[in-house]
Amino acid sequence: MVDAEKKEASGLGEVLGDYFGESARAIEAVKENLETVKRMVSGIYDSQKVGNKLLIGGNGGSCADAEHFAGEMVCTFNDRGRRSFSALSLTGNPSAITAWANDFGFDSYFTRQVEAHGRSGDILFLITTGGGNRESGASMNLVMAAEKAHEQKLKVYSIVGKTGGELSKISDEFIKVRSFSTSHIQEAHIAIIHAICTGLDELDRSAREGR
Repeated sequence: MVDAEKKEASGLGEVLGDYFGESARAIEAVKENLETVKRMVSGIYDSQKVGNKLLIGGNGGSCADAEHFAGEMVCTFNDRGRRSFSALSLTGNPSAITAWANDFGFDSYFTRQVEAHGRSGDILFLITTGGGNRESGASMNLVMAAEKAHEQKLKVYSIVGKTGGELSKISDEFIKVRSFSTSHIQEAHIAIIHAICTGLDELDRSAREGR
């Protein structure tokens, strides 16, 4: 390898190492919110025990996280003997999304989903890196959905980042990742979602064993 190639490889390694370091720090800092995570786990579990469900929404990469979370809830996580939990990703129906967005606009799509599927005692779980901004309009579809959820007596949990946005002001429970990097916030969000699934596994196992 010539000197120029070695220098380029060294520089790339430094950039990648820095990236992993920042990601690790964002995830590590989430432990500050351990009590909130515990409340979220208990709230979701108690809601499920009496027949309620979890509605999950997000845009872009957070939409993928919502689908991921719903899949873990309905199927299994680490405990293959765990009961199924009722969860619905609000972006899981492309026909409904495109029909509503075409006729009425995407801003109100999540609100319409909450209106259709949300019942008192359900939980709306929203995933967004910014948290919603009234000035720019970013993720205000999620904020509007949260407002509708409260009207229909659902609890609202959210995981956000950056400044926390509007959802940090109106959610019943929220966790703000301490980062302004969208990618690192998303990486921490997945860690939070997996921690919640771990907690649900544990509560269900305890119930099965009579602990």
